[in-house]
Amino acid sequence: VQLQASGGGLVQAGGSLRLSCAASGLTFRNYVMGWFRQAPGKEREFVAAISRSGGSTVYADSVKGRFAIARNNVENTVDLQMHGLKPEDTAVFYCAADRSARSLLLEENAIDYWGKGTQVTVSS
Repeated sequence: VQLQASGGGLVQAGGSLRLSCAASGLTFRNYVMGWFRQAPGKEREFVAAISRSGGSTVYADSVKGRFAIARNNVENTVDLQMHGLKPEDTAVFYCAADRSARSLLLEENAIDYWGKGTQVTVSS
């Protein structure tokens, strides 16, 4: 199984970035997909998740209204569109897949597969 994240980079505060995660080696539609992030010196935290069908989404309070998660079950991709980026959004962002999740509030220790991470840096 591979989760290949891309799209990170350096952006000024207020700017936008789109992260994409391409999945292979798994039956993508069977997995709840999500994004986590880890800022320097902090623990990894949940950012957003999307249901298997794509019909439901959940966001951390810190990104609600600014980020949008979407998936494509034909292309096996999950994207995170980020607007209104703030310096505190600076982190390594990880794509995650959870097959048995019963809630979209994904728990880190229940994740089946992780992507390698992509760096997002927001300058002030």
